[in-house]
Amino acid sequence: MSQTPLLPQTPEGALQIDIATIEAAANRIRPHIFKTPLLESPRLNDFLGFRLLIKAEALQHTGSFKLRGATNAVWSLGDEVRHVVAFSSGNHAQGVARAVTTRGINATIIMPADTPATKIEGTKAYGAKVVTYDRYSESREDIGAALSQKLNADLIKPYDDVRVIAGQGTVG
Repeated sequence: MSQTPLLPQTPEGALQIDIATIEAAANRIRPHIFKTPLLESPRLNDFLGFRLLIKAEALQHTGSFKLRGATNAVWSLGDEVRHVVAFSSGNHAQGVARAVTTRGINATIIMPADTPATKIEGTKAYGAKVVTYDRYSESREDIGAALSQKLNADLIKPYDDVRVIAGQGTVG
């Protein structure tokens, strides 16, 4: 399985992504996520001296905007991909685990052994297999690379993945 492409970099090394990629992600994930509201408090606006809008992503299926990036990554995969691997201590893990259920494929999630039990159980509840590791003596990146190769799976990182970033960019 080929590695996920990283974002293109500018000469200064900054990551970049264009609006067309985010718009494509929004169209791709729309059937699989909630359209969450933008909340506003006039009283808070007056106190701050500017208008503040709060996106209520806590109302998302998994309680986090991370579902957007995970869902875009999963639904960007080719039909030949039947398994994904991800690493996370919580929100990305649950996002990937939930996203694969909408696609009908499998996920193995690498989580630190000291992750709160509620996060591990929440990830398992979506049907993902969870593999734990010692964050102080092992590298999740190395485990993820080895496991994705062994399982012929796509590795969905919680960052540095154009699919994840584009999906998370749809929050607006």
